[in-house]
Amino acid sequence: MKKSELYQHLNVQLDLAVEAHQLLRGESGEEIPGVLMDEQELEHAKVTIITVQTDEGVKAIGKPIGQYITIDAPEIRQNNYIIHENITHILADKLIELMNLKEDASILLIGLGNWNATPDALGPQVISKTMVTRHLFHLSPDELHGQMRKISALSPGVLGITGIETAEIIRGIVEHVKPDLVIAIDALAAGSLERVGTSIQLADTGIHPGSGVGNPRSGINEETVGCKVIAIGLPTVVNAAVIAHDVVEGVFKQFVTSPTLYKLYKGIKPEIFSQIIDDVLSPFQGNLMVTPKEIDDLIKTSAKIIAGALAISLHPGIDREDYERYLQ
Repeated sequence: MKKSELYQHLNVQLDLAVEAHQLLRGESGEEIPGVLMDEQELEHAKVTIITVQTDEGVKAIGKPIGQYITIDAPEIRQNNYIIHENITHILADKLIELMNLKEDASILLIGLGNWNATPDALGPQVISKTMVTRHLFHLSPDELHGQMRKISALSPGVLGITGIETAEIIRGIVEHVKPDLVIAIDALAAGSLERVGTSIQLADTGIHPGSGVGNPRSGINEETVGCKVIAIGLPTVVNAAVIAHDVVEGVFKQFVTSPTLYKLYKGIKPEIFSQIIDDVLSPFQGNLMVTPKEIDDLIKTSAKIIAGALAISLHPGIDREDYERYLQ
């Protein structure tokens, strides 16, 4: 039984391009047409770059044409300042490559999500730690020129709080502020528990908030807001249906030494698995999302790493070894 078929039946969306790529490549055993993958092994992280090049690749992987960089760093969960600093530098380097900013560029940072819900508060927490500078350029431009860039930042909330689509709010701000680039930070949904709080994805294609938790909102990309958008995301939840499937699959794999039982497993239609999982999760209509109990600490740590990487990558004058002085 193909996992992709089950995901389709359960309406599970994979926010991480690297997971979508691994799923399809693992099932077919072949490279995906129109999609390239490159991997880099670093001291405290593994970097995977997925590049969707053609419409055929878009159809296969379900992601727009563009580049998706995933930094897998399980040691984010450890309480180790030195390792976190190293991961911050790795993220900053990848951001610099992806943004390719002019010296006098103006950037608008958007913290997506609901600050009242901890698993969804990554974006607002990053913004709360970010140093904004746009207003300072009106006061002392000579001193800042070449050292700092114009940074403005906002946490617009969610539709349930404001009654306004977030994309509409951002579009209105972009029309007034006229930034060269929008960077949107958001919490994502993972396809596996091991990636919760440990994988950071960068994408130059923008983002569709809420898609991973079955509550898709208007896309935030160059087409909808009128400005190039780079998205930074980190998984904070996993769909309970995915966990349920992995448990069932794990049990059946224990029967691999029994040809009769294994043949039975392979003969089960995806619809049966889907129905069983739907019945178990029926009180929540299949929309139950799971997050670890230490999510508060994971969000704080991740927000600090992302805010630090933004400070380093956006401001040429910030010393890499002293970037924390520029965090709120």
